[in-house]
Amino acid sequence: MLLALLALILAMGATMLLQKAFVPKFALDLAGGTTVTLSPVTQSGAAPSQESLDLAVNIIRERVNGTGLADADVAKSGDNIVISVGGAGTDEVVKTVGTTAELRFRQVLAVAAANAVPGKLPTAPATPAPSGSGSPEPTGKASSKPASSTQPSSTANPAPSGTPAGRALSSALTAPTPAPSGDKAKPSGKPTPEPSSSAASGEPSAQPSAPAAEDPLAGADLTGVDPAVAEQFKTLDCTKKDRGQGVQDDPEKQIAACSDDGAAKYVLEKAAVKGTEVSGATSGVDSTTGEWIVSVNFKSKGASQFAQVTGQITSAPQPRNQLAMVLDGVVISAPVIEEPIPGGQARISGSFTQKTSTDLANQLKYGALPLKFQQSSIEEVSSTLGADQLQGGLLAGGIGLILVVVYSLLYYRGLGLVAVASLSVATILTYQAVVLLGHNANFRLSLPHIIGLIVSIGITADSFIVYFERMRDEMKEGRRSLRVAVEVAWVRARRTILIADAVMFIAALVLYFLAVGGVAGFAFAMGLTTLIDVMVVFLFTKPFVAMLAKLPFFAKGHKLSGLDAERMSRESSDARTTVTQEG
Repeated sequence: MLLALLALILAMGATMLLQKAFVPKFALDLAGGTTVTLSPVTQSGAAPSQESLDLAVNIIRERVNGTGLADADVAKSGDNIVISVGGAGTDEVVKTVGTTAELRFRQVLAVAAANAVPGKLPTAPATPAPSGSGSPEPTGKASSKPASSTQPSSTANPAPSGTPAGRALSSALTAPTPAPSGDKAKPSGKPTPEPSSSAASGEPSAQPSAPAAEDPLAGADLTGVDPAVAEQFKTLDCTKKDRGQGVQDDPEKQIAACSDDGAAKYVLEKAAVKGTEVSGATSGVDSTTGEWIVSVNFKSKGASQFAQVTGQITSAPQPRNQLAMVLDGVVISAPVIEEPIPGGQARISGSFTQKTSTDLANQLKYGALPLKFQQSSIEEVSSTLGADQLQGGLLAGGIGLILVVVYSLLYYRGLGLVAVASLSVATILTYQAVVLLGHNANFRLSLPHIIGLIVSIGITADSFIVYFERMRDEMKEGRRSLRVAVEVAWVRARRTILIADAVMFIAALVLYFLAVGGVAGFAFAMGLTTLIDVMVVFLFTKPFVAMLAKLPFFAKGHKLSGLDAERMSRESSDARTTVTQEG
């Protein structure tokens, strides 16, 4: 047991060394950070209802905390929503918070390079990446798969790969094909020939001629395209930082929109499915191909709508066989639809990495809000007050730890060294866990967390006190030797310890899921340290006591061991006297 614990500590230490992670990450109250204020925007201009605000707060909280255990604070302030995120490097979270508009699924009607505006020559159109190209931008397709291949494995972590061989993929996920192709998409999923640039095929040429360069829609099929939207498309500038983000996305109208990386712009049909119909989205690894994928699930109404639109556009020519996912007026993905997708379950595949697949899954999962928001302010928050409170908390924790150690040594004498060693091991494991969670799960240490860690000192102390007292009871009046008492006492004490820790862990679990903000942070720390306490008692305290029982100092009952026969007899006599007097 001791060797297993030592191996665990060394493994965690080696991980910290390899990741160069030696200090925990701190939350807003300890390290400062960023506060973003979102103001709701309604089409009527009237104030939003409190119900819609409450729902928006819950969704934003899930979205922000979906990036890790950041313990971000999301709260209402009048009709505004204030999000506070701690630590440096909050740009990614701020970007996530900013994209809070409605999620839409729209058919692509036309696509062109983002710089193809009147008077400018468009860049050469992108073609599907060849096998093993290792293109850094994901290319994708949406399809349905048998249950055996659609269940992603969240444990795998393959290296990013190029576009899979033998697959017809469009570069429309984050680097869409900027010019329409005349090839037909094949619902069977079989390889599609490379787009032809020959004019003899009767399809629009992938390489526009110089006279047509002034019009990004030259040669494109404009059937069913609103002329006003076509004009908007021609003048759309995707080089701006917001790329049109924040514009009201009316689901009943066609729109012109940019891709999220600014590489392409689209003409999009009316919304076929709204984001409110998405019941969930996850990222993982396909068990058959080993590539990262995104699985999307729809509610009943959304499932029928999604099946209808995918059935309609499957046999359409490129790019009308693409279905764009539009978040806050920006196209975050536009995969090719290879086949009708019934049943409300779809997956998006391509040359994803773990990060890009996770980001897309979070955008799909948390993208639908009941209100439109705009960022009214972004402020940097100082950590001065929190630093003072941290010093006070550490001082209180240090004093409490010293008092526990002094009491253990005075009362248990030599046996108290086991208590001190147990607390030391628990401290090491807790520190390692906090550091590794910070660098791998975005866990940020806040004041409520520190309070929970300080409370854990009492939890750990309770465990070895239960064991020690049970062992001493077995030894009183010379009924058992120390070696026998160690084993018998452990059998009886471990059940009490497990029950106590189970009750504490269940309380922390319930509190974590029912509470928010600082209270949830306190519950997380308490649950973490409760698990560590179980590990320390089983892997260190009991084996260490069993090892000490073989030493003559403890086995023969030295006066400083805390297990001497005279003291055991005296305590037993005092107990009998007390019972007699009370009787």
